[in-house]
Amino acid sequence: MAEPTVDIKLALEMGLLEEEYNLVCEKIGRTPTFTELGIVSVMWSEHCCYKNSIEYLKKLPKDGKKILSKAGEENAGVIDIGEGLAVSFKIESHNHPSAIDPYAGSATGVGGCLRDIFTMGAKPIATLNSLRFGDVSDEHVKYLVREAFKGMADYGNEMGIPCMGGEIYFEQEYMGNPLINAMSIGVCEHKHLMSASAKGVGNDVVYVGRKTGRDGIHGSSFASKEFDENTKAEEISVPKGDAKAEKDLLEASLEAIKKGLVVGIQDMGAAGLTCTSSEMSAKAGTGIEIDVSLVPLVEPDMSAYEIMLSESQERMLMIVEPKNLEVIKEIFASRDLCVVRLGKVTDDEKLRVFFHGELKAELPSEFLVLGGGAPVYHRETAEPKYLTQARTYTPDNFPVPSDFCKILEDLVRRPNIASKRALYEQFKGDIAIKSGGDAGLIKIEDTKKGLAASVDCNGRYCYLDAYEGTKGAVAEAARNVACTGASPVAITNNLNFGNPYKPEVYYTFVQAINGMKDACIAFDTPVTGGNVSFYNENPKGAIFPTPVIGMVGLIDDINKAVTIGFKKEGDLIYLLGDNCSEIGGSEYQMLIEQKPAGIPPSVDLEKEKKLQQTILDLIDKQIVNSAHDCSDGGLAVAICECCFPNNIGCEIDLPFKYRPDFELFGETHGRIIVSIDPSQKESFVTVCKVHNQSFLPLGKTVGNHIKVN
Repeated sequence: MAEPTVDIKLALEMGLLEEEYNLVCEKIGRTPTFTELGIVSVMWSEHCCYKNSIEYLKKLPKDGKKILSKAGEENAGVIDIGEGLAVSFKIESHNHPSAIDPYAGSATGVGGCLRDIFTMGAKPIATLNSLRFGDVSDEHVKYLVREAFKGMADYGNEMGIPCMGGEIYFEQEYMGNPLINAMSIGVCEHKHLMSASAKGVGNDVVYVGRKTGRDGIHGSSFASKEFDENTKAEEISVPKGDAKAEKDLLEASLEAIKKGLVVGIQDMGAAGLTCTSSEMSAKAGTGIEIDVSLVPLVEPDMSAYEIMLSESQERMLMIVEPKNLEVIKEIFASRDLCVVRLGKVTDDEKLRVFFHGELKAELPSEFLVLGGGAPVYHRETAEPKYLTQARTYTPDNFPVPSDFCKILEDLVRRPNIASKRALYEQFKGDIAIKSGGDAGLIKIEDTKKGLAASVDCNGRYCYLDAYEGTKGAVAEAARNVACTGASPVAITNNLNFGNPYKPEVYYTFVQAINGMKDACIAFDTPVTGGNVSFYNENPKGAIFPTPVIGMVGLIDDINKAVTIGFKKEGDLIYLLGDNCSEIGGSEYQMLIEQKPAGIPPSVDLEKEKKLQQTILDLIDKQIVNSAHDCSDGGLAVAICECCFPNNIGCEIDLPFKYRPDFELFGETHGRIIVSIDPSQKESFVTVCKVHNQSFLPLGKTVGNHIKVN
């Protein structure tokens, strides 16, 4: 089949800007070939090169005592947890594919994130997810939820990797553009840590995994533009995953890594073979030469262009010393996986692609990648006009409820607060040594250590104030981890926003980065990496700004960990923190007014840090029997959530300072409900005084009723 003529029109159709096409022609001194233009178009898509975000991402703190792999250096972040062990973790989005095919999109989202973990040499031990959908009463939304969860659960269950937690929000602003963010965590020994680097001139470049098909071609470009009324499912080839193949690939990869047979390894994710070959060679300062006619194919008539851009799942590219090639072949072939030598590592810093002996592409590797020759832009910003109205909003005229019990009942039934147990019961496996905490908690094998993780973001807060909303997301994620007894260590992030070419959207992105930076510095939780997902829009507008934070923490003795549920009758209940006097952006405000308004809760970073240190000290000294932070629905909902797990009630006498409904249902940050045995009262007060931590006595646990005076 004849290839189309390469010109500016074709470049624009592939998603490149006119100046970008001209830059390519200037750099290589000629008109690019069809395959070269395809390679550049996907590598310079927002999804791959972060051209509209990288300059701001550089501002995030990346250094820390426990950091072994800095943001942007490898497939996933890595932190040291002692005893020669390391934890690798990563969060990724699969938003656009999941809107078209929620089952395949969510399943492959999980699979891709898991591959980022075991290409680091780590064995995946758990997943988490952060999800956003539209109006839960809408039939199509119900379909999206059902299929997305089935896709994630089926893939994780087949892999034998449990889900240790997640969050789900339902807001009108996500109609037509759901968010599917998947996080994975793995553990490895330091000596087995790998790099996505094509080191060693003369080493073999080896393809392993499933065959390559036409699925997902230009998938990264698809993820780098808005949905519109012309976007049709049949026009988008969403890759289909095979969890059984991934499990085999995981086992084979880890076996080869542990035997010292692998020099470098990277998942063929976004942009497929194009991304792995160019990034691995650019990272090492080498070149890669491959013949893609050797790639095992699903359909035999695929072109070099299609092979290079395919995003077929469960495939890896490995760099192997020639002396180890036959052993590598045995390891992967024994699991019925394809394993083919495609070419070699060269010393000319170029990506060179042949097809049946014909040269199809020759491009400088560094020119293609993030931090190299890929373009970098500073977009225009403009404060959203709606913020003026939001800031002048006052709750003075907010109606005082006549029936507080009815408000509480309505709140606990709201989709964002109601239990999601029925959905998460689809996941199998032992998720934790102690379940039911504010964060997921899992034991590290052959140690006493535990790993806690949480994913958090309130899109309404970020809509009303992206800076404070993102600070709040980091604070809540850290607080959730601390409430189990684990010290927050580091974060990953998934930054979901609308079209960056729209100044008001870009303003919220910049503000979110600034908020994340300030919070991470305050909590000493550096950023190990993450993902930027722009263009989350549909014909009705952009989603709420949704910078999801994935926080990881470490507890040295998992037997000391606590959960949210009250444990026995007669315990004393305290609130660490202060009274609440605000309702901006809260579930309570949405319940009454159906539209987010006002000023969202702000975070006092110094107070928040002190609160986390206090709860960690209390848990380490085994003074508290339970701990639960106040978030969606406020204090009243949090109290109910403490009662539900063990069917233990409470009687509360809250010393009101402000409007009772604001104190009960407002969502001020920096508050934790704890329960203690009466014999621990003196010790509790002593620890709080040491940390200069304010607290309020709330009451005590009783039978199976809840009473608030």
